Parts: sequence; C-alpha cells; structure tokens
Amino acid sequence: MLFLGMSSLVIIIGTTYTIGKYWVEIYDKYQEKRDLKKELVSLKEKEAELKVDASKLQDPDYIARYAREKYSYSKDGEIILRIP
Repeated sequence: MLFLGMSSLVIIIGTTYTIGKYWVEIYDKYQEKRDLKKELVSLKEKEAELKVDASKLQDPDYIARYAREKYSYSKDGEIILRIP
C-alpha cells in the first residue's frame, strides 16, 4: 500500500512537472510569435517606404532636386543661399 501511494505520488509530481515545463515553453513561443508579428508589421511599413523611395529615384528631376537640397549641388551660375 505504501509502495503504491509513493509510486502514484512520483507519477503525479513527474506529470505535473512535465506539463508545467511544456506550458512555459508554449507561453514563451506565444510571446515570441507576438513580438515577431509586431516586427513584421514594422518591416512591412519600412519596405513600403523604401519602395516609394526607390520609385522616386527613377525620376531624374527628383534626383536633381535631392542632390541640390541634400548636398548643396548647383548648376553653373547658380548661387546657393542657406536660410536657417
């Protein structure tokens, strides 16, 4: 009787430990999945912005205007005035 009670107790404790361990792993995976979904949304937004920038860089007028604003590039005879 004592042996049966002790073996039952060991089985119950072992099963509880195993279930608890797997539950913690599942919860960690759930958290990781949630974080990765947030990161995916952020990366998709950034991809959309980069696609827009890439399409703009196909336009020669945009490239010229960008070079003038960003790098103070000017045509011959032009004077660049920077206003703070």
